[in-house]
Amino acid sequence: MKNELFSIGPITIYGYGLMIGIGILICIIMGMKRAKKYGLKEDAVIDIALAGLLVGWLGAKVLYVIVEWKAFLADPMSVLGTEGFVVYGGITAGVLAAMVYCRRKGYQFLEYFDLLAPSVAVAQAFGRIGCFMAGCCYGRETDSALGVVFPVGSIAPAGVKLLPTQLFSSAGDFGIMLALLWHYKRRKHIGDTGFIYMLLYGVGRFVIEMFRSDNRGEVGVLSTSQFISIFIVAAALALLWNNRKKGKPVKEETAES
Repeated sequence: MKNELFSIGPITIYGYGLMIGIGILICIIMGMKRAKKYGLKEDAVIDIALAGLLVGWLGAKVLYVIVEWKAFLADPMSVLGTEGFVVYGGITAGVLAAMVYCRRKGYQFLEYFDLLAPSVAVAQAFGRIGCFMAGCCYGRETDSALGVVFPVGSIAPAGVKLLPTQLFSSAGDFGIMLALLWHYKRRKHIGDTGFIYMLLYGVGRFVIEMFRSDNRGEVGVLSTSQFISIFIVAAALALLWNNRKKGKPVKEETAES
């Protein structure tokens, strides 16, 4: 609702950037504390987070360019110069970066995927609060009591009641975090918690897209994110099924020194 929070000389602090920063910080601290608790490497958490951030940022921007391809061809800088990103591009690129890192270091990727999935969810939750402050990712017009009116200067249309889909998404991400923390202690196979993150996020993202009203690309009658969500959910179900049959039981996994 208020993206420009305050200024210190020529430096302006934006709500979106602040929430992203808070989310990343909590993500890393939470990951490190849990790594220490469960016998994994704290340094690996930092490295995975940094690699995921850098490569994920690039992936999110690349997918945004693909979604806005026609606009990019007409005026590349108008697309590259915006704050536009597509979350799925960031998640996919970040996961690939983590896989490469773990492979090079000889770590088991799925173990860190399980460990960090709740941290990723909480980072996303704060990111969506940032979206609310900036006014992006807004919902449909509504007459319900849930509607909010964004001020002039927001990315969202001003002066009309809109569904705060950003806050719905944030609440869902916090819920996913809690569910994953609960599941991690009860998982039967290495990788189960990470795959459940994929499943829950994919389903939640597909549903929330039904209530959004901003331009975010489309594939037929589906938004780009809904189209991707179908494959994410299908992959998660297949991986969970395969893990149940062939996955490594948690009880056989020894803690890393």
